[in-house]
Amino acid sequence: MISSELIKGSLKTIVLKLLKEEGAMHGYAITRRVEELTEGKIKLTYGALYPILHKLENDGSLVTSSENFNNRIRIYYSLTPKGQTVVTEKIEEMAEFIESLRKIIEPKPGLSYARS
Repeated sequence: MISSELIKGSLKTIVLKLLKEEGAMHGYAITRRVEELTEGKIKLTYGALYPILHKLENDGSLVTSSENFNNRIRIYYSLTPKGQTVVTEKIEEMAEFIESLRKIIEPKPGLSYARS
């Protein structure tokens, strides 16, 4: 499983990307889909997810709608036009970050990391 510290900085991008690809989703569906897509390596807690959803809603990137399901209200989150723009920016930023990390963590051919 991937540490929560690594996930924390990526959570906004993860949520936005999922909503872009999957359409409106409720919190439980988001957590399950992330776990499914990462083969269990990323497990989102509600304590991490809902503050991000509320922050994205407050900044105008998401809107909510509700539905009564088995006598329970489900809140669905979906992207606004602003959210569509933000998700594109976040994905580009994440791709650049991943490429930069790759340059740092991949060993160069012929280099040894052992100290003499």
